[in-house]
Amino acid sequence: MSSNANPESMNFLIYLQDLIDTRKIEMPEGSYTSRLFQKGMNHIAKKVGEEAVELVIESSGNNDNLFLNEAADLVYHLLVLLSARNCRVEDVVEVLKVRHKK
Repeated sequence: MSSNANPESMNFLIYLQDLIDTRKIEMPEGSYTSRLFQKGMNHIAKKVGEEAVELVIESSGNNDNLFLNEAADLVYHLLVLLSARNCRVEDVVEVLKVRHKK
């Protein structure tokens, strides 16, 4: 595990959520993110569940590439779900910070 936090990683998550929020507002045709929003909250939540299951399955294998790709899918769909709920990844970070202090 890396001992050095990489602020650029968090910045990218914020950038990605900003992009997702923009897709939610603009709903560009042909955008996968827009299609998720069009299908609604239940569909988005189910996608998070599906990706979580796929990540669990890949965690028992030896292929780091597949595992990391499933982790990325889960994080992406979680960001979409947060956006659908009008929440942000920063909100999740704040909850984690509070928990860490306890």
